[in-house]
Amino acid sequence: MSKKPKWVVEKEQAKRAAAAETVWLFGLHAVRDALLNPKREKLRLMVTMNAQAKLADAIAESGIEAEVIDPRKFNPPIDPQSVHQGAALEVKPLNWGGLAENCIGAEAPRVLLLDRVTDPHNVGAILRSAEVLGASAVIGTRHHSAPETGALAKTASGALERQPYLRMRNLADTITELQNMGFIVLGLDGEADQTIESALEGKQHLPVALVLGAEGPGLRQKTKETVDALVKIDAAGGFGSLNVSNAAAIALYASIAR
Repeated sequence: MSKKPKWVVEKEQAKRAAAAETVWLFGLHAVRDALLNPKREKLRLMVTMNAQAKLADAIAESGIEAEVIDPRKFNPPIDPQSVHQGAALEVKPLNWGGLAENCIGAEAPRVLLLDRVTDPHNVGAILRSAEVLGASAVIGTRHHSAPETGALAKTASGALERQPYLRMRNLADTITELQNMGFIVLGLDGEADQTIESALEGKQHLPVALVLGAEGPGLRQKTKETVDALVKIDAAGGFGSLNVSNAAAIALYASIAR
């Protein structure tokens, strides 16, 4: 029998690892929203008596059996510093599907792409803003972007269960795919000559994707070369840069036709 090539073996190992991957969500809000999400595969729920009482309706609706644990012995496999409020839920990561099914369909879709934004608190906050402002999806990469974690879910305050969060293999390829779907793809760069509003003048009815880089390094060169245009947020002066989650919310709002 011929030996499998190394890349085939690695691909199969990665697939098995992904299938076995689970996430521990914590905190009353994140756990409640996951319990009430029929698309979320729920594996194990650990609660204190106090948290069980607060989550009683969600636990009943989910059908999961809760393990009620003495608060002094409550030690789920999460960071001990986590503010868990006596509730921790082991789940499988959500599968949102592909680009087309999430990014096509809205009247004038808006999509956020994240270039190496790895901080789960930033991504959680971005998911929250994306949900409030009606974005079709938030897109990161499989490597160099924040995976689903309890910290991300807690910062997202429930948005992780409702806001599509896709992680694609290659950001430049994803940008090209969106361009082929008719999206105008704009990269945020503090050194850009034009603002979001000026780049979208008369085009706000079209699908728009906004690409944001990590604070400090910003967008990668390949990303800058692939987007349709580089834009900046219209600011009041040279007072420094915005946190990436704040920039995402402002950029999304600026791109919507008013």
